[in-house]
Amino acid sequence: MAVALIDYGAGNLRSAAKALEAAGAGRVSVTADPEAVLAADRVVLPGVGAFGACAAALRAIPGMEDALDEAVRRRARPFLGICVGMQLMASEGHEFGIHRGLGWIPGSVRRMEPHSLKIPQIGWNEVEPSADGLIQPGWAYFVHSYALQADNPAHVAARAGYGGPITAAVQRDTMLGTQFHPEKSQSYGLSLLARWLAWKP
Repeated sequence: MAVALIDYGAGNLRSAAKALEAAGAGRVSVTADPEAVLAADRVVLPGVGAFGACAAALRAIPGMEDALDEAVRRRARPFLGICVGMQLMASEGHEFGIHRGLGWIPGSVRRMEPHSLKIPQIGWNEVEPSADGLIQPGWAYFVHSYALQADNPAHVAARAGYGGPITAAVQRDTMLGTQFHPEKSQSYGLSLLARWLAWKP
């Protein structure tokens, strides 16, 4: 199994690659080559930083957005978006302006309401699945100030509580996105990655 981990200068690549390998991925290719994305069996989009900067960095790679859309939307290759990689699945992000996302999960990414809690949320939080599926109950590691608000509740695979419910994961067709970092979530994260690698949607 070939897994393409997209390198666009905005992700925790080494940790994500090591975690995927530990979870059973046969070959993880850290790549900025759209052809490698098209050839992969599964695709992972990490993300650390601001929505707009990450979207711009991804689109700065010639052909990458088209390759992602072809691989994931048309060829139905299993996809995993991590943190800002999940947020980029949305229609738009409202961080330092309004920026266009990939549009795979209709909705917007907006700043979390503080409710007397510190923003960003940094640390462990309980993940509560919305239904049986890839996301299981447990504790995962979060680092974020913005959260995805999906237009369709059916796309929300899990929530967490932080001054109110926030989207912890989204799922649609062959796509999964996690606001938390599986690669930093110890055994919980590794078990999720193993399920994703074995997933046959």
